[in-house]
Amino acid sequence: MAEVRFKGRIIVLVVVVILVFIGIACRLTMLHLRPAQWVLTPIEQGRMYETKPMGSRGRIVDRNGEILAMDLAAYHVYVDPKYISEHGDAATVSKYLSTEFRIPEYEIKEKLEKTERQYERIKKFVPGHQLKRFKRRAFGVEYTPAELVNGVETNIYLRGVGLEEAPIRNYPKGPLMAHVVGFANQEGIGSAGVEQRMDEYLRGKEGHRVSKKDGRRREIYSARTVDIEAVDGATVMLTLDQQLQYVAEKTVEKTCRDFNAKAAWAIVQHVRTGEILAMASFPTYDLNRYAKAPPEWRRNRAISFNYEPGSTMKAAVIASALDNEVVKEEDIFDCENGYWVYGGKSLRDSHGEKEISVAEIIKVSSNIGTAKIALEMGNQMVYDSLKKFNFGNRLGIGIPGEEGGIFYSPKHWSKISITRIGMGHEIGVTALQIVSMMSAIAYNGVQMKPLLIKKVVSTDGTLVEENMPEELGRPLSPSAARRMQKLLAAVVMEEGGTGSKARLEGYTVAGKTGTAQKIRPKEEGGGYYSKNFTSSFVGFLPVENPEIAIVVVADDPGEYTESGRKIKYYGGTVCGPAFKEIAEFAVRYLRIAPEGSRIYVARPDDE
Repeated sequence: MAEVRFKGRIIVLVVVVILVFIGIACRLTMLHLRPAQWVLTPIEQGRMYETKPMGSRGRIVDRNGEILAMDLAAYHVYVDPKYISEHGDAATVSKYLSTEFRIPEYEIKEKLEKTERQYERIKKFVPGHQLKRFKRRAFGVEYTPAELVNGVETNIYLRGVGLEEAPIRNYPKGPLMAHVVGFANQEGIGSAGVEQRMDEYLRGKEGHRVSKKDGRRREIYSARTVDIEAVDGATVMLTLDQQLQYVAEKTVEKTCRDFNAKAAWAIVQHVRTGEILAMASFPTYDLNRYAKAPPEWRRNRAISFNYEPGSTMKAAVIASALDNEVVKEEDIFDCENGYWVYGGKSLRDSHGEKEISVAEIIKVSSNIGTAKIALEMGNQMVYDSLKKFNFGNRLGIGIPGEEGGIFYSPKHWSKISITRIGMGHEIGVTALQIVSMMSAIAYNGVQMKPLLIKKVVSTDGTLVEENMPEELGRPLSPSAARRMQKLLAAVVMEEGGTGSKARLEGYTVAGKTGTAQKIRPKEEGGGYYSKNFTSSFVGFLPVENPEIAIVVVADDPGEYTESGRKIKYYGGTVCGPAFKEIAEFAVRYLRIAPEGSRIYVARPDDE
């Protein structure tokens, strides 16, 4: 009887065990074939692969396609402290990363000790060419040390080390065109110059990819459910020419050093189209190290520095007087032998003249003669005439930082203002405005809008935007402009002209010098400094058929003698030779004939 009961218990136990295993099998079957959502969710999340790749930032090129700005492959080097603590070797990782990137080993160890974290950045923005010893592998990288182990090159598997793509902006030409090109910050956002102005076109568009990954964290390509490709940014082509820009930059740098100027800048403009072929400013800086440059060095003085132009303004005033038939070239004015009092204030000329013609007034740059011509015109006519040249307005060159100058209406003028404005005082301008004014005279009275951005082209070659030559206005009649061209040619080509140092062998050059005392700030008492000047020269060539206009400006040039007298600061002395140096290269490079019969502003294969 006892034996029967024992067998029954065994049977019951066997049945129970069988039922338990059947239950487990059923449950496992259900979990695999029809799992509950709470089971699926963490599994799917763990297997999900999602990324939002960003398209590369577009390139900036000069008018001939030379690359000025581009993206380079770079990476953030990071570690996964949690994974390394469980599967890797922290000591080995610390040792080799410290050696490779010259980071104190203790700093890396401190990051690896944060074992609750899965991401700690070791080095940011490492260019791809500096990571040749690293190869990506599943869950880490393969590293080849520089030193040999037992005379043999050895690969070391560094678990938990990763390379995260992080492109960096590169400027192959360094400081060339720095003030125009500008820079993009580490977040890829344009922060100055063309990089800032054209950020919308240059910035790549974000893609989106959703897929699954396998046990080694690699994407399963066949499992992609969303695949939107990233789009690279467009290419922006400038009107600047790399070769001409280089010469202009070296010339203004040489001007600063030769004449002890605080700064100097220059612009070369194509007269008929308004295209800016060169825009140079010194001091300059390397775009690849923009953060190390003082803010003042990053300033594009050619468009952002307001200064009193001095005698270069006489060209606009006298041209307008001729156009309005207030005077003729042969009219005579008494220049008071270099000293004249008007409105209780004296006005002087550097060289005293008596009775001379309007043509001679512009040639020798007489302040007194110009002041008397301005008085003949009257306040309103002088103001209206200069406004036609767009003084006091931005010209719309299309990059950040452009100033519009300072030019008040006649209701704010004093009695003597008209005599000072005519000679380039009591008015603030930019070099861009002055070269635009001179280009208008050269182009028979037509003022063109300055062009710096030629076109924008997408990665597939589609033309996104193109800037064509645009007329700003006609401040002079053709006849008055042509008469002024001859008068300005005398300034350079004839003996006694203030611009003789800008002469160019084989070419007829027209231009105007400018030397203006700098304004003294109110906190220093106001008025003008007696020994601080802004010197300049602006001109065009060839006079027979003008093609290019050039302006050169120097901030406070000059030398002091033992007696304390300042010398070598006049516009003709400082900026005339710089004009000549730029022009000599320009006529050869652009192939401008002496009579201006032909010019190439682009390569023949671009036509």
